[in-house]
Amino acid sequence: MKPFTVLLAVIAVAAAGAYGWRVWNGTAVPAAGGLVLYGNVEIRQVDLSFGVDGPVGRVEVDEGEAVRPGQVLATLDQDAFRYAEMDAEATLRGSEARLAELVSGPRAQEIERAKASVASAEASLDNAVVNLDRTTELFRRNATSRQALDDARMAQRTAEAALNVARSELALLVEGTRQEQIAQARAEVESRRANLSLQRYRLERSTLKAPNAGIVLTRIREPGAVVMPNTPVLTISVTDPVWVRAYVDEPNLGRVASGTPAVVTTDTPPGRTYTGHVGYVSPTAEFTPKTVEAPELRTALVYRVRIIVGNPDHALRQGMPATVVIVAPPAHAVP
Repeated sequence: MKPFTVLLAVIAVAAAGAYGWRVWNGTAVPAAGGLVLYGNVEIRQVDLSFGVDGPVGRVEVDEGEAVRPGQVLATLDQDAFRYAEMDAEATLRGSEARLAELVSGPRAQEIERAKASVASAEASLDNAVVNLDRTTELFRRNATSRQALDDARMAQRTAEAALNVARSELALLVEGTRQEQIAQARAEVESRRANLSLQRYRLERSTLKAPNAGIVLTRIREPGAVVMPNTPVLTISVTDPVWVRAYVDEPNLGRVASGTPAVVTTDTPPGRTYTGHVGYVSPTAEFTPKTVEAPELRTALVYRVRIIVGNPDHALRQGMPATVVIVAPPAHAVP
């Protein structure tokens, strides 16, 4: 028995004696002024589904099996998800390499090569100028043709243009990469990272795990079935913690508060007693539900109460009628 359960049992017995209750056959029985509530163990079921689509690869559990939190219950065929993850990783590495290249800027060897290109273009221009001067003098003396003069002039203009291009390329290398290009590359890297996270998320959601302890009620899909996102595959009944839903009328509302110890019994032999405490009291009133199994059912405003119960022997079943004894002082008692 857990320490918290033992503590609640001690509190229940002590309070029973303090407020005019008695313990008979291991069960707290209210005497004058005792508060008894009637209700049911809450029916709590969860429909489990994959977050992505695909064919079911394996279903690991059968109906009636107990499952623990985090246990793998079923998986889709994961080959496509793994390949998508690998592709996203490779694409991200390429984008990161491109960004690193832009941030680093040109290498020293590239700048030296650009300088050499400028020097070569300057030499070509000098030669073109000398050749134009010589051709012009020969033409003045009628020693060459008009075509030769035109060709010399064209070569000089071409050399000037080539020199301008070489100087511009050198200036770009010396200045380095534009900030707009770096920003664009960074945005692309972030996009690739987000895509990789998405593929990893899809791969993770292709494995179905138990969110909490429970028992498999229904095995809805079998291996080979193609499912869409959020299509139920398994239904489990939540077994831990166990809640009892009861109702208290307005005159006794002050006798029930969160944390108040409680004793729960059922009609199932041999009359086991379970200890718990009030976990929740509804802030709004409602009419008595017809499912409440009380000695006398009448239409009245009541407040829903949730009692959290220890269930060490796992004998409390969902929907089971239960009697709750609230270990609390009478309404006229002053703390």
